[in-house]
Amino acid sequence: MYRANRCISCGECVAACPQAAIQLNGKVNTDRTKCDACGKCAKTCYHDAREISGKEMSVREVMQEIERDVPFYDQSGGGVTFSGGEPLMQGSFLLEVLRACGVQEIHTVVDTSGYSTWEVLENIRNDVDLFLYDLKMMDDKCHVQYTGVSNERILSNLQKLTHSGSQVHVRIPMIPGINDDKENLRQSAEFVAKLPNITGIELMGYHDIAAAKYEALDMTYQFNGTKSPTHDHMQQAGSILEEHGLDVKIR
Repeated sequence: MYRANRCISCGECVAACPQAAIQLNGKVNTDRTKCDACGKCAKTCYHDAREISGKEMSVREVMQEIERDVPFYDQSGGGVTFSGGEPLMQGSFLLEVLRACGVQEIHTVVDTSGYSTWEVLENIRNDVDLFLYDLKMMDDKCHVQYTGVSNERILSNLQKLTHSGSQVHVRIPMIPGINDDKENLRQSAEFVAKLPNITGIELMGYHDIAAAKYEALDMTYQFNGTKSPTHDHMQQAGSILEEHGLDVKIR
């Protein structure tokens, strides 16, 4: 990742790059097609304008990070949340870490979009105390348009997960002009209200925190100019869900 606001254009990263992927022409430019993420530019940058985001770790290394916070879990009654990205994309590794947490009686939460094979969810569900499950939109064509995939697998997995006895907290990200209409909210409420083992449903207002990450990765952020939903709109949306007997939280 490259953060231009931290860069002083010293040129050290240009000299350090073995692929000649970085050029300094008034400002720093990176040719992502040449970059192999070796990390040498990040090590050279003493202003932290360049950063390797993410690294390979063993189960033991992850557990060492988790175990540091055990005193806080004990005081707060909390635990560890596996998020992402999508944690189910590393299902086997996730299962190992979940079981290691279970040995130490650490409460576990998996934050997921639900887009995976059922086999992955079935393998981990007995080692997960709570699932945070995103439900973006009910209309399949709209789901394909905005996410690139069908919601069929997501809805099916949610049904199987709740009927298998897993505790699930459903979350709906409220994106203005995309999924915050009354019809989508009504269909979402009707679907969730029929499911067992739902601990609640949460409405999460859109924010643009991700915009800076897109810029740092030289990616186009397609929601520039999108405003967060108003307090009144969030309350109205919550009322639609509550009409179906759901325990609603607004964030």
